[in-house]
Amino acid sequence: MQNQIARYHFMNSTLPTKNPDMPAHILIVEDEAAIRDMLRFALERHGHEVHSSGSVSEARQLMAAQNMDLAIVDWMLPGGSGLEFVRSLRKDQLHSNLPVIMLTARTEEHDITAGLDAGADDYVTKPFSPRELHSRIKALLRRSHDFTGDTALVHGPLSLDVAAHRLTANGEEVALGHTEFKLLSFLMKNPDRVYSRTQLLDHVWGPGTFIEERTVDVHILRLRKSLKPHAADSMLDTVRGAGYRFTHL
Repeated sequence: MQNQIARYHFMNSTLPTKNPDMPAHILIVEDEAAIRDMLRFALERHGHEVHSSGSVSEARQLMAAQNMDLAIVDWMLPGGSGLEFVRSLRKDQLHSNLPVIMLTARTEEHDITAGLDAGADDYVTKPFSPRELHSRIKALLRRSHDFTGDTALVHGPLSLDVAAHRLTANGEEVALGHTEFKLLSFLMKNPDRVYSRTQLLDHVWGPGTFIEERTVDVHILRLRKSLKPHAADSMLDTVRGAGYRFTHL
């Protein structure tokens, strides 16, 4: 554990100078004090307002007192796992669209998939570079606020209101997380065109982000699961060897 903490401090020493670009209220849910303090120090240097907690119950109290712009959640927490905490956020109408980064030492692919399936928008493994983490934070914040173009998109049974961040299928509202909403919005704006995983990462997550291509597959799968009860999952077409496209029914 001491070696792990020492590595965090070593990485922290390479942080760039304070940059107040895109200041936000960021919630940290991490039970290890050394990591929690390092995150607070790193994020405050970028101008963010940091609210840190060591447990799920404490995190809920902080969220009741302050609207958060983004949450960084550790997997293993006292009083409930971070995974269950993220799932509960996605079921809560008030926080269902809160951008969430899962922070964990678990590096297996099935663990990453489980974190994304629970509703996390991104997944960062320990030990991590604060510089890389902040790049991911900036990308998520940019994505959550950057809804440009048409305010309403209608294709078949689907109606997507970009300004209201709302999707309906045959008039019934469909709950989507930030990433799925942004991904579907982009594909609906560009129907019948095939996009590779790399192109989708650039357009939806933003160029220069540190996300593996298989992340796209996970979010496409989650989108299909959300659309399947409305018989609209077939509108997301897999083009073997090429990528994905949105098609009309």
